[in-house]
Amino acid sequence: MAKNIEHNGPAQSSNGSNGHMSGGDLRLSPMEGTLFTPYTEHAVPDSCDRMAVLIDGANLFYSASYLGIEVDYVRLLKTLVGGRQLLRSYFYTGFDPKNEKQRGFLLWLNRNGYRVISKDLAQVADGTRRANLHVEIAVDMLRLADHCDTITLLSGDGQLTYAVDALSYQGVRVELVSLQSMTSDTLIDLADRYTDLAALRDSICKVG
Repeated sequence: MAKNIEHNGPAQSSNGSNGHMSGGDLRLSPMEGTLFTPYTEHAVPDSCDRMAVLIDGANLFYSASYLGIEVDYVRLLKTLVGGRQLLRSYFYTGFDPKNEKQRGFLLWLNRNGYRVISKDLAQVADGTRRANLHVEIAVDMLRLADHCDTITLLSGDGQLTYAVDALSYQGVRVELVSLQSMTSDTLIDLADRYTDLAALRDSICKVG
């Protein structure tokens, strides 16, 4: 059974914000639907809650592979945002300059509601190629803290625990979404709300 945990976090920040995303309806207005139980079966009114979404691309890729699904990134963003005001959505990923298919995919993301933050893949000692974007994710979360009431982080990486803890001291509500089997227990404990990605499987996968 999917695990959903609600923590009593610090009071939410009342900081103002002028941030917004230009473009289609996806970026200008709150989205329909909601993410977390117990609201999955009930209509939730639009909220003035200002939020940002940060997605660890590598973590999502491996999680989707484990679940056996292909992610629909438009549905994913709508599901994560629910009826709230989206200020920014970031997608972090390693990049292979020679991979034209990946280049096209990242361009598509950039035109459909995401700001893509990429770093060239580098070969590591075990022969694989990786790109570490923990610093970029942590810095962006802290930069957004003055403008957001809530930050939704899609990642299970324990190296982000210090940044998440720092956000809580600034009065920002942190929602963590990830596959439980690939998530640091400490990260789950620090989040104000945790949702197992497996519970969202039908809401974020490509259909048809």
